[in-house]
Amino acid sequence: LCQAGLPAVAVNPRQVRDFAKATGKRAKTDRIDAFVIAHFAAVIKPVVRPLNDVQTEQLQALLLRRAQLIDMLVAEKARLERAHAAAKESLNDHIKWLKQQLTVADTDIDSFMRSSPAWRQKEDLLRSVPGIGPGAAATLIAFMPQLGSLNRREIAA
Repeated sequence: LCQAGLPAVAVNPRQVRDFAKATGKRAKTDRIDAFVIAHFAAVIKPVVRPLNDVQTEQLQALLLRRAQLIDMLVAEKARLERAHAAAKESLNDHIKWLKQQLTVADTDIDSFMRSSPAWRQKEDLLRSVPGIGPGAAATLIAFMPQLGSLNRREIAA
């Protein structure tokens, strides 16, 4: 919905189901479900998720790719431990390549983060907290755009 430019919200499906039960709607068909979801939205009025801008989507894509590279690296290292000697050279080559790609991804994320003064400011603030490194800061900025505009209870919810 967001990619199509339409407003969207994320709600727990159990809440919608419980709402349906509370209003006496126990049957489940597409038509009834659509009515229940619309009624839920009209009554509960969940907060509409802000649409991501192009830069935020690009940062999210870079972070997701980095996570994929880490997953592949972990898998290859696990394979290496059980591998026959004939396969170890290939696995080591792939591990080396994945590490290089991970370094490239980190550089890309860092330079992308530095391209925005607003992101630089948020990153500097986040990194001032002990335990928050560049990866955590970039992830929070990309996937929690509400950070800084909501209070702690709203963020936790």
